[in-house]
Amino acid sequence: MPKKLPPIPTNKLNPRKTLSAPGLLKIIRNQFQNILEHRRGKTLYSLPDVLMSGLAMFGLKYPSLLQFDRAARNESTIKKNLQNLYNIKSVPCDSQMREVLDYVNPEDLRPAFTNIHRQLQRQKILESYKYLNAYIVSIDGTGQFSSNNVSCEDCCSKKLRNGETQYYHQLLAAVMVHPEKKNVLPLFPEAITRQDGETKNDCERNASKRLLIAIRQAFPKLKIIIVEDGLSSNAPHLKQLEKSSFNYILVAKPSDHSYMFEQIEPNLAKLKEFEIRDSEGTLRQYRYINKIPLNASHPDFLVNFLEYTEFKDGFAQELYHNTWVTDIELHQDNVYQIMKGGRVRWKVENETFNTLKNQGYNLEHNYGHGKKHLSTILAMLMMLQFLIDQVQEVACPLFKAARGRFSSRIQLWSFLRSRFFEHFLPSWEVLWKSIIYGFKPQVIHVDTS
Repeated sequence: MPKKLPPIPTNKLNPRKTLSAPGLLKIIRNQFQNILEHRRGKTLYSLPDVLMSGLAMFGLKYPSLLQFDRAARNESTIKKNLQNLYNIKSVPCDSQMREVLDYVNPEDLRPAFTNIHRQLQRQKILESYKYLNAYIVSIDGTGQFSSNNVSCEDCCSKKLRNGETQYYHQLLAAVMVHPEKKNVLPLFPEAITRQDGETKNDCERNASKRLLIAIRQAFPKLKIIIVEDGLSSNAPHLKQLEKSSFNYILVAKPSDHSYMFEQIEPNLAKLKEFEIRDSEGTLRQYRYINKIPLNASHPDFLVNFLEYTEFKDGFAQELYHNTWVTDIELHQDNVYQIMKGGRVRWKVENETFNTLKNQGYNLEHNYGHGKKHLSTILAMLMMLQFLIDQVQEVACPLFKAARGRFSSRIQLWSFLRSRFFEHFLPSWEVLWKSIIYGFKPQVIHVDTS
């Protein structure tokens, strides 16, 4: 059951027009209208309607395209609500939606993400995400789809031990994070899929090159710190980050950087060490050194190295240990912040992938595969809806109050669908307030006409 909230004055629930559902959906719809129509001749459904229908499916958290199709096309209440709340004039059936979305260029969806972030900048919401006078962006990949039977032009593939071929898609996500904030703000993702004209599989490293270039093009003046796992702390990748004017804090393990760790001993005079015990008895130990070679292959490429260890009860119990490389000069006054910035990398796993897989978004579910880009387009629409939800959780009082009634997002999505299914909704404000405050039950009048 939802929690019973004390009365909330309505003047405290006034949403920002551009950062509530109506404003965010308007931004997205306007961008969808700029996408070039790839179909020829007369079309039954406009491309913006098809894209908005896909977005609505993820907004209402339907577990399959077929279930959304049956509800949206056969229930007059849902059809009317989709018109009122999503500005969808006509909803295509599931097969038509798949066919149209299959040939949309994934790059055409990027501006929808970018325009929302620009609105967050204008509304000063991004200011609260500043850390080390920049914005931390965590990047990591995740599995999206795999099958031994279904494939498309974009699929990567690998041979299994039993001789069968497995086809798969992966997704590289980039999310804006902050050590003191639970909500993440996703940028547009990059698909790890076979590229046009390529015979070899795509990989996370190549996808990362494309994604970093696209992010810098979309946000040419934004000061960004990239945080990633140990696979990324290699010289070619770090050089690309520097070339694109990104700062970085990347995990660097001894097993991957034996040469760099060996260089610490000859430079002990430059190595700085200190420890601090906090009020709860946790001992924080720091070791750092600036400008040491990353590896033997690139002896002239210098990085700054930080090692951090947490102990409880003196040195009796090690709570946490990690090592990073960064291009930010280290000194005693900033190593704590650098450490916190490096540790926040996990939010791309816990607050993004875990939420998308287990909190109603169904990331790894096959909504449709198609012959070309369908799987990627659906994943991007899902991530775009995730951005809408995260922005509302940060900046929309109505959404936050509705979310506060439930212990999990899945419960909120269930109430959201039931309202959509059972009641005519003139606006998003009415929808959220009906969840926050409830509404007067009415006698059911059976229509036998």
